Amino acid sequence: MHHAFEIADGEQGVELSRTPKGYRLHLDDTQAIDVVLRSETDGALRLSIDGRTIDAVIATRGDEVFIHLDGEVYQLRYRHPLERLAAQHQGGAADGIRAPMPGSVITVAVSVGDSVSRGQTLLMMESMKMETTLVAPRDGVVAAVNFAAGQSFDRDALLLSLEPVIA
Repeated sequence: MHHAFEIADGEQGVELSRTPKGYRLHLDDTQAIDVVLRSETDGALRLSIDGRTIDAVIATRGDEVFIHLDGEVYQLRYRHPLERLAAQHQGGAADGIRAPMPGSVITVAVSVGDSVSRGQTLLMMESMKMETTLVAPRDGVVAAVNFAAGQSFDRDALLLSLEPVIA
């Protein structure tokens, strides 16, 4: 499964797979790290990374994860795949809200000409019996709605278009 985390000012993509003892993080095509996280009876967390065991303290706040390892604190922020997709398409054609997977539209919450705010629901879609809400990646005005409720679409189909708010 592919995940992406913001670490400091950069983004790190990782693939995660199971192993008999824990997980394997694939950081790129050449680097893989075996990871096992155990909760001990004393409440401590033990993190084994490639066979080296260290104490860990992990705290979360929403999509942020704070990890204390070896006297250092690391802050990670999980990036939802839809958020990443929207960020990849900033400006120009990026003003389009594209389908992250094939599916069908359940409801459309906006109409052409509507002003929308970042995070506002634009439409609900269904794919593989899972409902997903697509939200506005930024403030804008709905320029086009290309699919109606009940219509099907392919992955990367342009579902809606936004244009900048003109003050």
